[in-house]
Amino acid sequence: MKNFGIAILLIIIGCVIAAFIGILSFSDIEQEWSVNQDGFLHYSQSSPPKYQLSPLSNNTTLYEVRFISRDMQMAGLLRKPQVTHNKGLPGIVLLPGATVTKESEQGLAKYLSNLGYASITFDQRNLGVVDIQDDLQMFMNGKEPTEYKMVHDALVAAEILRNQPEIDPNRIVYVGESNGGRFAIIACALDPTARGVIAVSTCGYGIDARIRSGKLKNLDASRFYRSIDPETYLSMISPREFLMIHSLKDPIIPFEYANQTYTMAYDPKALRTVECDKHGYCTEMNVFLEKDLMNMVS
Repeated sequence: MKNFGIAILLIIIGCVIAAFIGILSFSDIEQEWSVNQDGFLHYSQSSPPKYQLSPLSNNTTLYEVRFISRDMQMAGLLRKPQVTHNKGLPGIVLLPGATVTKESEQGLAKYLSNLGYASITFDQRNLGVVDIQDDLQMFMNGKEPTEYKMVHDALVAAEILRNQPEIDPNRIVYVGESNGGRFAIIACALDPTARGVIAVSTCGYGIDARIRSGKLKNLDASRFYRSIDPETYLSMISPREFLMIHSLKDPIIPFEYANQTYTMAYDPKALRTVECDKHGYCTEMNVFLEKDLMNMVS
């Protein structure tokens, strides 16, 4: 009887240990993101993307794509050039600005397609609108901020491009407008196989300057703010290409803000300017997109 009791006790202890290990393993699986002391976001190696492609009507160049990223199903559009039998096509992860839908981004996507680039764009979470203070509270509570998930969404989109048989997986570029440009910079930094990034009508947050001035004293809050500032990641882009395109007349983000971010970037880099009276992409930028994209993927 005594031996039987000991056996039962050992079984119970074993179950408790197994359960504890299971909890730790589950936490490790769920905790795929981390931020180091310097404010660099990191995502561990993820599994192959789960997605579905559906051609739109009889159009064999435009596809609806649905994919899973973190806790959400994303809806996007994948556009391929007319000549799809070619192998080794370059691909672009195209990130719209805040409030801009995937459909509204198709003007630029069509232009890029005419140049021979496949692209994928999608409706970002909250359509690209961010709530920094809400994300800060999530971070302070050990929860994954929405802005981190938006970076992960872009990384998954890049993997979907790499899964297409016509696309060269080593010729992927990130292009983003306005707030999408910020995510494009961070995603490119976290994607070492990407060729480079083009940031249109965007800038960083200047967090390091605020930290140095003493305006940000809480270490954890400073770490979070650094983790969402594209300027934190500029060193991780080099030696790949970094390009900014900005209008001198941009009514939303003044050119001097973009220039401040540009001065912090590492070579090889370039800042192209136009004079269109709008924020975001305009056709005056086409001459730079055509030349600089070719240099990135050649």
